[in-house]
Amino acid sequence: MISPSPSSVVAPPLDARRAREQRLRAALPSTIEFLQRRRADLIDPGVIDDFVAIHWMEWHGGTLRLTVTGRNICAQIGLRPAR
Repeated sequence: MISPSPSSVVAPPLDARRAREQRLRAALPSTIEFLQRRRADLIDPGVIDDFVAIHWMEWHGGTLRLTVTGRNICAQIGLRPAR
């Protein structure tokens, strides 16, 4: 099987990417609250996948945690997640 070349992969339109990022920024406070309360089961799996895909969160030993990028986004929107 031949994988597509990088030039043949089509990125989503800029407006769609911005809309997705805004949706994820809006979901970040409640997601962090659920993680702090150890209730990741209440987070939509699709949202988790999106956070991991854009490198705001990562899986670490079975635990979901913020990346450096995720912590920077929190700082931008005024969140102070516990470490």
